[in-house]
Amino acid sequence: MSQQKSAAPRGHMGGGPNMAPGEKAKDFKGSFGKLLKYMGRHKISLILVFLFAVASTIFNIIGPKILGQATNKLTEGIAGMVQGTGTGIDFGAIGTIILTLLGLYLASMLFSYLQGYIMSGVSMKVTYRLRKDISDKMHRLPFRFYDGTTNGEVLSYITNDVDAISQSLNQSITQIITSVTTVIGILAMMFTISWQLTLVALAIIPVSMLFIAMIAKKSQKHFAAQQEYLGHVNGHVEEMYSSHIVVKAFNGEERSSKTFEEYNDTLFKSAWKSQFLSGLMMPIMQFIGNLGYVAICILGGYLAINGVISIGDIQAFMQYVRQFTQPLTQVANISNILQQTAAASERVFHFLEQEEEVPENPNPIHINRDDSVPDTETNVHIHGSVQFAHVHFGYTPNKTVINDFCAMIQPGQKVAIVGPTGAGKSTMIKLLMRFYDVNDGAILVDGYDIRDFTRTELRSLFGMVLQETWLYNASIADNIRYGKLDATDEEIREAAKAAQVDHFVHTLPDGYNMILNEDASNISQGQKQLLTIARAILADPQILILDEATSSVDTRTEVLIQTAMNNLMKGRTSFVIAHRLSTIRDADLILVMKDGDIIEQGNHDALMEQNGFYANLYNSQFEGDGELEE
Repeated sequence: MSQQKSAAPRGHMGGGPNMAPGEKAKDFKGSFGKLLKYMGRHKISLILVFLFAVASTIFNIIGPKILGQATNKLTEGIAGMVQGTGTGIDFGAIGTIILTLLGLYLASMLFSYLQGYIMSGVSMKVTYRLRKDISDKMHRLPFRFYDGTTNGEVLSYITNDVDAISQSLNQSITQIITSVTTVIGILAMMFTISWQLTLVALAIIPVSMLFIAMIAKKSQKHFAAQQEYLGHVNGHVEEMYSSHIVVKAFNGEERSSKTFEEYNDTLFKSAWKSQFLSGLMMPIMQFIGNLGYVAICILGGYLAINGVISIGDIQAFMQYVRQFTQPLTQVANISNILQQTAAASERVFHFLEQEEEVPENPNPIHINRDDSVPDTETNVHIHGSVQFAHVHFGYTPNKTVINDFCAMIQPGQKVAIVGPTGAGKSTMIKLLMRFYDVNDGAILVDGYDIRDFTRTELRSLFGMVLQETWLYNASIADNIRYGKLDATDEEIREAAKAAQVDHFVHTLPDGYNMILNEDASNISQGQKQLLTIARAILADPQILILDEATSSVDTRTEVLIQTAMNNLMKGRTSFVIAHRLSTIRDADLILVMKDGDIIEQGNHDALMEQNGFYANLYNSQFEGDGELEE
């Protein structure tokens, strides 16, 4: 069964929000609302973070006021010495004030450490849960979703988008708490010193907020575009890297590079604009803050000359003014981070809200694998008969590819499915495995509708050997064991012998413990195919689905594969998608498909006697070099 990845529409891959450059996230508030709701299980930790952050900020805020008292003691002592009316500088009182100040700052540091420690834990737990939920969601999504989604795009959800959320949670939440607390606390302390100076300081807030709002409004659309095209770049790179042999074989480097440059150029422009606008925040806020700072210095000097406030109060107020602009600047920077987080959250939650597969039957039929236990209504033995009863199916609602498909297969029969490209051969296998559900009609196994089983139990009935071999980066033994995870080493060797694998494994370095590389290129194509047959033999399924894959191997290996397949099919119902019609001459039933319908069926001799479509296909493979391909 040929499994070619459908080309994803480049404007919108991966089911994420369809955010073209220049658009904002569709639902900024809604995305954050979902994120906060998602964090609901960590309420106690978040409350502690809030309390510790507030406590740390309060202790830090009180410092300048107390330090101002030390300045007053110092100036009073110096003034008394100059005028000859005092006893000099009271170093004892100043020392007490400094020790008190040191205690406050140590307490502030402790609370800051505690809130940072707790918040890091919350952030990592939320990130872990997000990635786990995305991973679980991937298994619950229908195949239809992946038909229009690249692997790299899905990977972008679980890496780039979740990382953006993680960084925001770890930094932004505590900064928001401390910034708001700092603004309120400093404002209160400033009013206790001088309401006149405080009003001057407050005058810079509306000016600052105006610039923040203007920059945030312009930057949000670029942050959204940055997240979207980061996913596009990842998807394209992953797709091209995994298919680099095909790209080189068809001289597709230039076209691939052009596509990458288009994505990368858009990503560069959106990232440059978002970072540039984000970078404007700090200098603009500092400039506005310095203007207010100058105004306060002038007014403070005037009030001190007139004896309205003391020098220590001016010194404390100046510190508060400097601290007052810092949280405003932090809020400005956080607003940019939150814009990026909103875009990432929207993409992640949009993915998590994708429509899942049709729900399982709440009262499923279970498969009885114990021969000593009799069948019941909900616990049955499966012998391997398969019936296609008036099946209709289309990948899209307006295009039907299978029309009124009917067939009856008895247990143990070898059934070959043949036909030209697009006839529906692979589609029938996908329906049989419930990768897709039929639009109308039914598929029955031993008389039971396959929708009455859970997908997990249904698929446990089948063993698949596909044309595209799938092996992963592990030992040969582990790759075979994937068919039965609790298999013993002896069971693996027996399956390997039946699949004609054992003899060549002993010629490899480390034998069954040899590690296959990522694309299993350190063994031959024929050896890969034999390993997948060994895996299917180990799984011991009742029904087999075979996609003959002998066209790319030498004659000797083809004989080995055919022998292994024959061993695999003994006593089992088998569906063979036939490419070489000469290999299915011994099939009990041959289904000839064209345009989604069975136009002929019977064994080889009967079909040849009909001298119809099948006979023409069979003869064409020997008259010319044409070979029926999927």
